[in-house]
Amino acid sequence: MSRLIKYFIKYPAAVYTIMVGMLVFGVVAYMNMNTTFFPVNPSRTITIRAVYPGASPQEVEEGIVQKIEDNLKGVTGVERYTSVSSENSASITVEVLKDNDPDRVLEDVKNAVNQVPSFPTDMEPIVVYKQENLNFCINFALSGEGVDLLTLKEIARGVERDLRNEHGVSKITLNGFPDEEIEIAFDENSLRAYGITFQEAARAVAATNLDITGGTIKGENEEIRIRATGKAYTADQLVNTVVKAQSDGTIVYLKDLATVRDRWNENPNRTEMNGKPSVEVLVQTTDKEDLLTVAAETRQYINQFNADHTNIQATLIRDFSVTLEQRRDLLLNNGVVGMILVLVLLSFFLNIRLAGWVAMGIPMSFLGMFILAQFFGITINVISLFGMIVVVGILVDDGIVIAENIYQHYENGKSLTQAAVDGTLEVVPAVLSAVLTTIVAFSSFFFLDGRLGDFFGDLAFIVIATLLISLFEGLFFLPAHIAHTKLKSPDAKKNRMERIMDSTMNWMRDTIYTPSLAFFLKYRAMALAMFFGLLWITIGAIKGEIVSLTFFPFIERDDITVELNMPAGTREESTQYWLDYIEEKALEANAALTEKNIDTADIIVKIQKSIGPTTYQGKVSVILLDSERRSIRSAEITNALRDAVGPIYQAENLSFGTSNPFGKPISVSLLSTDLEQLEGAKGELKIALEELSQLRDVVDNDKEGVREVNLSLKTKARMLGLTLQDVLGQVRQAFFGFEAQRLQRGEDEVKVWVRLDEKDRSSITQMEELLIRTPNGAAYPLRELASYEIKRGTIAINHLDGQREVRVEADLANPDESAPLILANIRDSIVPPILHKYPDVRASFETGQVREANKAQRSGKIVFPVVFFIMLLLITFTFRSALQTAILIPIIVFSFSGVAFGHWIHDRPLSLFSFLGIVALIGVIVNDSLVLVGKFNQNLEEGMEFDKAVFEAGRQRFRAIFLTTITTVAGLAPLILNKSFQAQFLVPMAISVAYGIAFATTLTLVCLPVSLSYLNDFRRFLHRIWYGEKISKEAVEPAVKAFKNEQEHPDLH
Repeated sequence: MSRLIKYFIKYPAAVYTIMVGMLVFGVVAYMNMNTTFFPVNPSRTITIRAVYPGASPQEVEEGIVQKIEDNLKGVTGVERYTSVSSENSASITVEVLKDNDPDRVLEDVKNAVNQVPSFPTDMEPIVVYKQENLNFCINFALSGEGVDLLTLKEIARGVERDLRNEHGVSKITLNGFPDEEIEIAFDENSLRAYGITFQEAARAVAATNLDITGGTIKGENEEIRIRATGKAYTADQLVNTVVKAQSDGTIVYLKDLATVRDRWNENPNRTEMNGKPSVEVLVQTTDKEDLLTVAAETRQYINQFNADHTNIQATLIRDFSVTLEQRRDLLLNNGVVGMILVLVLLSFFLNIRLAGWVAMGIPMSFLGMFILAQFFGITINVISLFGMIVVVGILVDDGIVIAENIYQHYENGKSLTQAAVDGTLEVVPAVLSAVLTTIVAFSSFFFLDGRLGDFFGDLAFIVIATLLISLFEGLFFLPAHIAHTKLKSPDAKKNRMERIMDSTMNWMRDTIYTPSLAFFLKYRAMALAMFFGLLWITIGAIKGEIVSLTFFPFIERDDITVELNMPAGTREESTQYWLDYIEEKALEANAALTEKNIDTADIIVKIQKSIGPTTYQGKVSVILLDSERRSIRSAEITNALRDAVGPIYQAENLSFGTSNPFGKPISVSLLSTDLEQLEGAKGELKIALEELSQLRDVVDNDKEGVREVNLSLKTKARMLGLTLQDVLGQVRQAFFGFEAQRLQRGEDEVKVWVRLDEKDRSSITQMEELLIRTPNGAAYPLRELASYEIKRGTIAINHLDGQREVRVEADLANPDESAPLILANIRDSIVPPILHKYPDVRASFETGQVREANKAQRSGKIVFPVVFFIMLLLITFTFRSALQTAILIPIIVFSFSGVAFGHWIHDRPLSLFSFLGIVALIGVIVNDSLVLVGKFNQNLEEGMEFDKAVFEAGRQRFRAIFLTTITTVAGLAPLILNKSFQAQFLVPMAISVAYGIAFATTLTLVCLPVSLSYLNDFRRFLHRIWYGEKISKEAVEPAVKAFKNEQEHPDLH
């Protein structure tokens, strides 16, 4: 260490060469870092999809889902699996444990699926894949006055090709139109007139409409291929298909029996933008793509498209890059302001030239960090930017301690070169331990489970990488800079500013701190009682909800989504009516909200409506004014919109809100195999939650299905040789349809459906009269062969780890409410009576935000003790005393009072983000403690009396501790005081660090010396008990013992 420090002092050109290299490579690395909204993490979600046309949810559950789920039990690396069995399809989601390889688990899941012995014969091949991480980037709508949907779709296809081929945009999805299909709708009367059965006609279409190769003629000079090209691709081409040639020579064409038309699928998928039919173009980015670049390319294309077209326009809906750039600029501005404040404060309270070299460590540390970040795949995102703000004030701490100590040696008469060497080496143990303990504290973020760990891993990397570079710069570059700096002689006259700053610092130390320290060292019990009292007041404030608790802070958004679910079977027109109603009420609410806003622009700038994927599901997306231009939070706008719309009693579920990456704040899963009890428990739980004034939008995922006709065979059918499968198969072909073919028409796969005309399948009477063919060709009406009953069916069946699940969720009426307290009330008071009434039902709270919070807490219970123990070991090696290390624990605990007080001042609930701030705070607290205790031990080694050594350690390290605190607080202050909505979700963590370190400074300067004094009493008490003799205060201190040992055994030094 000494040789390296002397080398850089001797050869300063080496320092400047390395700095230039860091500048060049750091800038290049920064320019090549991708920009994303949130941190990038590998996908740990595997999806299994199965399509079973015409099957009910129960059939899908029994025939597909249960078989797969049975095989998934025990697959290594699977955290949990959920499934949804719906009409015609199934989806199973497998979540992979954090420490397992998703690709290996994917292969195991595929093997588990392949081991299922049998699936339904009509099922399409199962698809198993690992979900790709796709991030929303930008979306826009194509619409025009009087332009039909098919034209919009064709233009949207062209837009998609242009964006892919000319602008390098890879992930594009088109929404707003159903799938195209060709429907052959047979007329029942025509079929009877020609004596043709439905099945005969359907087979004729499938057998005739095809292209086929018949082999090759091997000629002497050439080969000629035999081929029939009879495939039709449009409805017009299909109408002349020959269905049957009669015995009298009559040819029956398809047009004689059916209406053939190109049409949209019956399941709607339509969107409107500001009241006009539209097609939505959704652009997403992968983890390897830069969000800002893709958004800029898309915006450029939109502008060019609008310039080239007059009848059709592209309307921007949402642009995530705007929000990202605003949050990035906000964090960067706050970071720059914080950095300037740090520089100003350093120059005020430290020699101006020393301050300049200490401050030089800030950009150099960041440049080095960018090089490492580029190598490890870190992106520029809101979390990594926040990490840079957090570390701004921390990374100069080591520089302050080193520079201040070098200057003290210089003031004591040493040459500047010698002072640089001696001053640095003297504080190396304290600085090294301080930085390493901070690094260890932040490293705990890497091992947190769940979304919280995914988010804050980037923050930990930024802080750790920056601190490592800062440590290297502080130990080797800073002494070299100072050694070659022309500092004034200690006896030289100081300028006016230096005299003012010195007098200010001396006044704070001598007038405020020194008398206070002397007082508390005299009345030690009063000091500890005061801090204990503040801690109990803090605990009481939390228990009394003066300082509230929540799981995750509210994240501001620029859009609100209104989801509407009508009863199953509701016609599209009825759902559309209520979507229009919501839009109308939103526009009425907009007028009142705009009047309250500081900006004159409308609060609601766009409204997008969409209906689908079924006729009874709809959504209204309300796009809000940029959050930088409004003074009303989206939560307040959501409540205003909810009040304006009011209840829609016909709806099954109606919810208002913004999405949250951590899930719903209130979420309860009810699990049971007894469907009747599950339904009863769900109903009572919903009623109970709706009565809680703190909750809004209580919804569930168990929707009542459409009315179903359940057929059962009569004896006559069995006597005629018919089975239930025979009868239901013919009914299904007539009413649901028979997929005769699939045609590739351009980019679309078009299905050809053969079914009865809608007018022949629009009533139960027509179903009763449907002719069912027997094996010998006779035909009987369905009513003679089968009986039926009508009852409600099921839309979807949800499973959680193989059990049937109904999930009840709700949002908070006020996002600042205490979600943990509300959930505790639900768990302790509401759910138990319901479960007592329905004994076969089990309640799980491992969903939504609670699940994410529990995952973080469970991993934290393992990680944080280990990390804390490692930190204590590092401190013990520095102090060479376990007891001196132990007295830091109360200081860390007492600092929580400052954290809670800060949240109360800013009216913020304590969240998991706040507690992560406390973890980061521990490392910063240890820094100051190491500086003071290190000086105390040094004073003892120099022969000071114990009481004077404690007292002088506080005085001598007051400047360094004060500067490290004020620079950390100054770095975070702009973010904490900023009123912008954009980065408010990060403020709790900043409050924890800033207020915690501010309060901990008092603890370090007062409580730590008092604790050292009490510790000395305890050591002497033990010595007197053990040896039966009194001993001086100095003699029991480890530093004095170690110094004497070194003097007595110089060979060990």
